[in-house]
Amino acid sequence: MTSKQNQTSEINSDKLKRKTNPTERRYDRIAPFYDLMEWITERSVFQDWRNKLWSRISPGKIMEVGVGTGKNIPYYPKGAEVTAIDLSKGMLIKAKERAITLNIKVDLQHMDVQRISFPDNTFDTAVATFVFCSVPNPIKGLQELKRVIKKDGDIWLLEHVRVNKPVIGPLMDIANPLVVRIMGANINRQTVENVKKAGLQILSVEKLKGNLVKLIHCKV
Repeated sequence: MTSKQNQTSEINSDKLKRKTNPTERRYDRIAPFYDLMEWITERSVFQDWRNKLWSRISPGKIMEVGVGTGKNIPYYPKGAEVTAIDLSKGMLIKAKERAITLNIKVDLQHMDVQRISFPDNTFDTAVATFVFCSVPNPIKGLQELKRVIKKDGDIWLLEHVRVNKPVIGPLMDIANPLVVRIMGANINRQTVENVKKAGLQILSVEKLKGNLVKLIHCKV
């Protein structure tokens, strides 16, 4: 890599970091009461969706992206070697507490999915639940997953997305800046399209709640 290319890479990295820092601060701020905020939806619908997703994951070397407070930890396949990353140190503290309580082994690491510090072809499978709504550059994050997942490996994404309908879609666009400021999550992400732009092969897209929540299975 030339000196000019190095300089360009450093500039791009700095720009990405500046865009990412506010997201990290938001999730650090809400980490202590995040589970309480989602208590009703977690018990009423999210648990069923998590079970549906993780029942399809085979044991092996797994990366969970955006582990948050560790809500997926109870669903990890027995015998799996799981590395779970998150941008927020506050969230990781809660995830560690949950892992200890459940006596489940997981390698928790403070890491940005847009800059994963693992070599190419490290993991068999990647899983993310309601994560790419918050990643500042989702395509970059998905490309990083493509890099660290082994060839022919699986990527599973459980995501809420923009509803592409005449009235609902524009309303989501209008409300999005306020939601991001309060929660850190974008409600109008077009994640299926972003997966395609990242160069991943989509195997299936399952609608779990109309056009709002989708379970996306793709291959590297």
